[in-house]
Order: sequence, then structure tokens, then C-alpha cells
Amino acid sequence: MSDALLDELRSLEVELHHPGVRCCRERLLQLLHPDFHEIGRSCTRYARDTIVAFLAAQSSPPDVVASHFSVRLITPDCAELTYRSAHRQPGGTLAMHAERSSLWLRGPSGWQLAFHQGTPCDPWQRPPLAGAAGTA
Repeated sequence: MSDALLDELRSLEVELHHPGVRCCRERLLQLLHPDFHEIGRSCTRYARDTIVAFLAAQSSPPDVVASHFSVRLITPDCAELTYRSAHRQPGGTLAMHAERSSLWLRGPSGWQLAFHQGTPCDPWQRPPLAGAAGTA
């Protein structure tokens, strides 16, 4: 897979981690596809308008630590980005660990996030993919 695609999508995704710092409402509307929806770490479903309003209102976004990024091209204009995330607490400990999956669609104005899901997980333990070579 192209390192350039991984770098581009990782950069776009990370913009959404710091909405009050680098991402104004107009930028959020550019990044999020009109049909965007999310299933959050809490298992709650969110529509685009709700997410835009929430992110645009944050004055001090959480300190998100993201790692283990990978990308899979599904079609020339559709890619899945997966990664791990956690929130750094004031004392430096990490909490709210999650496996993340984002579906990005490329259109005339560039890549837009169409779907995002966060699944709670144990701290920094990434199990092998089920069915992958060497797994049961």
C-alpha cells in the first residue's frame, strides 16, 4: 500500500483529534462527507450534524494519542484507515483505549470521512486478525 496514502489519511484523521486547535467548523464540513455517521466508543450512533456541532464547540480537546495506523484501499476512491487511540490524562496515564476504523471516500474536493467507529479495547494490545495465518 502506498505510504503517501497512509500519510495523507493519517494527517486528515489526526486533524479531527484536535478540532478546537486546528479544525474550525468550515474545515469539519470539508472533512466529513455529507452522509457521514459514526458509532462511537460508547456504542452510540452519531450523525454528521451532531459531530460537527460537538467538535466545533470544544475549546480544549482531549490529548489523543494515536498509533498503529494502517490503510487498506478498497477501491481507487475508497480506503479504510485503522489505528489505536487513547486519551492522555493530566498525570500522563493513558485511558479510554480504542480500536478505530475510518472509511474515507475520495471525491472532487479530495478525501472525506464517510464512516467512523471506535471499539473499546485493552490498553495497547492488538490481537492478530481472526483467520490470519498463524491464528486459531
